[in-house]
Amino acid sequence: MLSYIVKRLLQMIPTLIGVSLLCFIIIHSVPGNPAHLIAGVDATAEEIKIVTERLGLDRPLYEQYGSYVWGLLQGDLGTSLRSDRPVAEEILSRFPNTIMLTLLSVVIMVIIGLFAGVISATKPNSVQDNTAMMVSLFGISMPVFWSGIMLILVFSYYLQWLPSGGSTEFKHYILPALALGLSSSAVLARLTRSSILEVINQDFIRTARAKGVREKLVVYKHTLKNALIPIITIIGLEFGHLLGGAVLTETVFSMNGLGRYIIQSIQFRDYLAIQGSILFVAALFVIVNLVVDLCYGSVDPRIRYD
Repeated sequence: MLSYIVKRLLQMIPTLIGVSLLCFIIIHSVPGNPAHLIAGVDATAEEIKIVTERLGLDRPLYEQYGSYVWGLLQGDLGTSLRSDRPVAEEILSRFPNTIMLTLLSVVIMVIIGLFAGVISATKPNSVQDNTAMMVSLFGISMPVFWSGIMLILVFSYYLQWLPSGGSTEFKHYILPALALGLSSSAVLARLTRSSILEVINQDFIRTARAKGVREKLVVYKHTLKNALIPIITIIGLEFGHLLGGAVLTETVFSMNGLGRYIIQSIQFRDYLAIQGSILFVAALFVIVNLVVDLCYGSVDPRIRYD
């Protein structure tokens, strides 16, 4: 397994280089010069030129990218053009809020998605099944920013149970985590239903029932365990989706997280901050995929990492 992990970590390198190169090209293709924003509205052309030269934005793109990669090799993500602070420092200061939001969303997704999927699969074409699938279809179709606004309207404005923004206390995470988790739980519920239906009619399940095993044990110990591979896969993929969804959710709920930091950096055309944030999220997503692959072995002992 150790050799497999090392191999996968080495495969991260070309992936992250590709992400950094694509991000660099897209960002520098967007019209506008951050030197205009840094110099100020009333700055003269000479002042803007001085700022541009100081930031190194007048150099050819290949030189700028080469300097950026050289900094990455030394563990330096650069300095933010907006705050003049190290990008790595700003990312790490906001990342705990984002990962807390994402993990809570994953917990909500797993609890609701697995429960709804199991109920639907064990009672196919019933009222419970049709209701769960209808609600999940609604959840998939509902944009995260719209559900966030609706949650604020109901629980913050009318009922006044929970705050509509902030990230200093646990209660600040409840509404944004619900907004993210509910949409992903709909995807998980539908996949769980289809995975269980593929397993529940196989011979070993009929044998377990013939031996008199209780139905709950048949469903949760035998059926669900053998249907976990695709479920674990979608949980890992949705983790990345939730990280991306945090960009809008943190903006809607005014949370001081990595997603909101990316939005602010885009508005200011803070090249290094945008590149560093996207590269950090990409690296995290690759690591999550590695963890998901390692989980396969614990679920199915037949899987070997040779």
